[in-house]
Amino acid sequence: MGSPFGKAVYKAAGIQSDQASHGSVSKLSPQQGAAALEEAVALHRQGRLAEAEKLYARILKAFPDQFDALHLSGLAKLQGGKAGEALRLITAALKIAPQSADAHANLGLVLGALKRPDDALASFDRALALAPDHIEALVNRGNVLLDLGRNEEALACFDRVLAREPRHLPSRVNRGNALLALGRAEEAIGEYDLALAAYPMDARATFNRANALFRAGRYADSLAGFDRLLALSPQHAEGAMTRGLALQALGRHADALAGYNQAIALQKDYADAHFNAALARLTLGDYAAGFAEYEWRWKRAGIARASYGKPLWLGEYPLGRKTILLHAEQGLGDTIQFVRYAPLLARAGATVVLEVQKELRDLLGTLEGVSAIVARGETLPGFDVHCPLGSLPLAFKTGLGAVPAGIPYLHASQDRIAKWRPRLDALPGRRVGLAWAGNPSHINDRNRSIAFSRLAPLLSTPGISFVGLQRDLREGEREQIASSQNMLSLGPEFGDLSDCSGVTSSLDLVISVDTAVAHLAAAMGRPTWLLVPFWPDWRWGLSGETSPWYPQARLFRQAADADWDPVLERIRAEIAAELKS
Repeated sequence: MGSPFGKAVYKAAGIQSDQASHGSVSKLSPQQGAAALEEAVALHRQGRLAEAEKLYARILKAFPDQFDALHLSGLAKLQGGKAGEALRLITAALKIAPQSADAHANLGLVLGALKRPDDALASFDRALALAPDHIEALVNRGNVLLDLGRNEEALACFDRVLAREPRHLPSRVNRGNALLALGRAEEAIGEYDLALAAYPMDARATFNRANALFRAGRYADSLAGFDRLLALSPQHAEGAMTRGLALQALGRHADALAGYNQAIALQKDYADAHFNAALARLTLGDYAAGFAEYEWRWKRAGIARASYGKPLWLGEYPLGRKTILLHAEQGLGDTIQFVRYAPLLARAGATVVLEVQKELRDLLGTLEGVSAIVARGETLPGFDVHCPLGSLPLAFKTGLGAVPAGIPYLHASQDRIAKWRPRLDALPGRRVGLAWAGNPSHINDRNRSIAFSRLAPLLSTPGISFVGLQRDLREGEREQIASSQNMLSLGPEFGDLSDCSGVTSSLDLVISVDTAVAHLAAAMGRPTWLLVPFWPDWRWGLSGETSPWYPQARLFRQAADADWDPVLERIRAEIAAELKS
């Protein structure tokens, strides 16, 4: 959804007759220099950068201090991917004409390309101090602020541009992008609609509108938007990939896989498309192909594989007496799910070292077969090979019918159980733990998390004492919980997941959305009811009440997108029936 790149400024005043050649090797007269500059600018505007640069260089041999040639030659260098040379030339131009708003605006572009956003903003500010309504400086300042996540400030820039030029397409689109980044998806859609009303064939606005519809949960409309995009721009690989996400959200997983493959056909090294294809394959139960393609996660933008200085092991050979480092690389739930392989490696003769999130160190320290455990950032003991935890299913050639499920494989320590038992023992009736929300930044959070207020019918079940296992509360939930009659909220008091395990050990049942609490309770072998959204995470598959990863856990599935009420009513009825039995 990246920002449209703002415009550069192409203006030249010409060669003045009083600019001597300073003994240049060229015989250009001022009049010839002016004509050459005019020709260079024309070539530059046509995108013929190499020809324009040659003319700028010829002019600068004759007139080394010619501002326009320095300035526009720097701009051509930037557009040719030579930001370092551009910086030198435009800086030299500004020494000659420090009051040029255009040069300051273009210097801001150069500094942005050099990943110096604060300096870029300062250059745009200097341009705007000289020319307060400088459109290009305003647009590009907004773009930098948008990239920095300073979305409210970016909005102000785009608003200033649009007040003067309501049809300014980059500002209209990027105003929508800023609104979307602020979580105001419907307002963003309105901006893209305005952009498309003025420029109905613009692919970027069409893509961003479809993406905003997806973010708003309007998946059918989003799919129609991506279809229109691909009709406009059949080679749009990102559109084909994101269309696949819309199809998955609509429950059309096989079609989604075809969409990801279409994106890969357009761009064979498209890591996001490969990764989402892996998730679709896993959801459909094709574990062999899915786990192989899952390795593409390391090539996604912003994902870096830690360098451990030792060979990566993916099951190519027996480990024998070697020491293997298993390291966490995703969320807490993923670590809990995949750490089940550690005892298998130990039984095969390997020495196992674990590197995990700090919140899990104490909990996983008693896992069978683990010789040492460290939290991320702590000094590692010696080891021979390493493997990310998420790659262990591939290393073990895990199939859908051969998932290692030696449950329980996690246990609460006696001191953590004793820490919480007095408060739990004081509760009347059955004790049922609740976790209703996961990571708010998760792509499917809108579907997999439940607003606490929607739990009211469940919380009214007589004979039950509910225990809140939710560590991080969202806005307004603390007050809602305080007003509940039979809810003891312990989650905010947890120091780590060892505390959660101590509480879970004393509960009769855990009811959780798809988050780390569900993995923990299920890995401990506790009675666990998991609320699965219509667009499920791959590990829960598409049907059935059980999962091969946690066979004793019960899955309660949504029948339609975002419709939790029937699921919660079914759970309430089943709890009430159990109490009567």
